[in-house]
Amino acid sequence: MNILAMDLGKCKTVVCLYNDKNSKHRFGKVVTRPKQIHDLLVEENPDRIVFEICSSAGWIYDIAKTLNFEVQVANPSTEGWRWKNVKRKNDREDALKLAKLSAMNQLPTVHMPKREVRQKRSFIQYRQRLVRRVVQIKNSIRSILDKEGYSMSRGKSGWSKQSLEQLAEMALPLEECDFNNLWRGQLYVELEMLKAAGKCLAKVTSKLDELAKSNKQIQRLQTAAGVGPRLAEAIVAFVDEPGRFASGKQVGCYAGLTPKQYQSGSMDRQGRISGQGNKLLRALLVEVSWLGLRHNSWIRETYNRLLRGSPSRKKIAITAVARKLLVRCWAMLRDEQPWRDEISDKEAA
Repeated sequence: MNILAMDLGKCKTVVCLYNDKNSKHRFGKVVTRPKQIHDLLVEENPDRIVFEICSSAGWIYDIAKTLNFEVQVANPSTEGWRWKNVKRKNDREDALKLAKLSAMNQLPTVHMPKREVRQKRSFIQYRQRLVRRVVQIKNSIRSILDKEGYSMSRGKSGWSKQSLEQLAEMALPLEECDFNNLWRGQLYVELEMLKAAGKCLAKVTSKLDELAKSNKQIQRLQTAAGVGPRLAEAIVAFVDEPGRFASGKQVGCYAGLTPKQYQSGSMDRQGRISGQGNKLLRALLVEVSWLGLRHNSWIRETYNRLLRGSPSRKKIAITAVARKLLVRCWAMLRDEQPWRDEISDKEAA
């Protein structure tokens, strides 16, 4: 088997053509652009193409699949990719390592979703970045006022229509500011940025809501009390194909909500959650789990059971609830069934 391993870079890509029978290999370089990658694949015509998951992996995967090549996308976050104690590391060594692991069928791979799913994931994460920008701007405004001895109302009341009008009265365009009131110019710029970021966030949210209305899977997940469109669309996008998971335990591991394990001989203990997988999905699950204590009887009962009457176990309990909620949502997608409060965790798994 001739394996073409590629160490992808933003500008150039180092390639290694490896033969698994005689272990002979040769290296080359190519510009990381669609036409050059396409021409390389057509010219070499390998039996298998291997590369790591990265920002440019999506369109390269699409080109390779269009040409009907076998493709393996490696997961670089596994133990095999730790270079801490390696004396030499370069692009050629990376490409050769990919080829050798693939030849031995020891390469840890990741699921590569379709283009439309990747686009949806990216759009969901883009909305979250807009949310963070809005929060950063609001914090900056509070900091400006705090330096000048002014105070704002806490929480949402500080950003009501009346509060924003008061802030606008305090602000001045930069052209009208002198050395004594430059802070008013800063406030003016921050308010303009807040207004623009708010409009962009509203447009992106509106588009996501529009897409959610035509998606049966998202609508199905929203039959659960407390599960809104943001969590539902994230689960559908990041879980993608429910059938690729054999059990609920695999789903929990995929989201990084299962504990780390430390085992040696007779010693076997569990630590904090692994934290692997998508951070946004984890954060939404935990947030909805907290809110679900007021709206969802199953979440409330599960949380109280896991709490065991100990206030110190609140975070442990809510993390476990988040994992169980994800497993149940996965089971709903797998079985194409709406939410049922009486279903057991064993039945979902």
